[in-house]
Amino acid sequence: MHTALTIAGVDGSGGAGILADVKTMTAHGVYAMSAVAALTVQNTTGVFGVETVSPAFLEDQIRVVFEDIPPESTKTGMLFSAELICAAANRLRIHHAPHVVVDPVMVATSGARLLREDAVEALCRELLPLAEVVTPNLPELAELAGLPVDREEERVAAAAALWERYGCAVLCKGGHDTAAADDLLFDGAGPHWYRGKRVETRNTHGTGCTLSAAIASNLALGLPLPDAVGAAKDYLTGALAAGLELELGRGSGPLDHCYRMKGEH
Repeated sequence: MHTALTIAGVDGSGGAGILADVKTMTAHGVYAMSAVAALTVQNTTGVFGVETVSPAFLEDQIRVVFEDIPPESTKTGMLFSAELICAAANRLRIHHAPHVVVDPVMVATSGARLLREDAVEALCRELLPLAEVVTPNLPELAELAGLPVDREEERVAAAAALWERYGCAVLCKGGHDTAAADDLLFDGAGPHWYRGKRVETRNTHGTGCTLSAAIASNLALGLPLPDAVGAAKDYLTGALAAGLELELGRGSGPLDHCYRMKGEH
């Protein structure tokens, strides 16, 4: 069985973070493992508190996974601090981790800051050079590249800048664009656009986690990066279209139908 590791935070409501990652990996037929960087007080309406583990504890979690069941791909999500970023990156270097997918997780959909502002430089310095692909949304891409991303040509330029600086492919997610849902992959071979129809739904909690976990799953299964991204986008679009209403708040996450969607695909 193929294996994948998620290094991220825990969302107790199950829509984002490690729980969303494990659901996604399992739905793809991949054996999921985890290393917990933080616990959150969170539901679909927002993030109300964060408690992090120590860097040494995070390193130990990653170490014992690699020593026992080496993952064929790894995704990082919410790491919150520079110290935890450095700890995760150190272990990924030591174990020569293949197929690293970095989801920057800088700001939650609700607006809560999930990466300290002083940790952005550490993310770029420590994790991006290890990544096969980084998956920023539009605001994250603008912050990481220091460039505007309002127009398509600006997004290509910003993604190309990150590629040139850090040597990792860049998947610019277009979900924050009010006009479309087009994603851009820049991997050194030029821009590749994944055109998508926008799904009108309030069930968007954890979409970034789900997409990056699906990409990591597809890489573990042996798909080349452009195909892994395309399949992940199709999976997420299908999950959003089949969204299940669970409660009376903001809306559930896209993973409520993950097992059914696996059967349909």
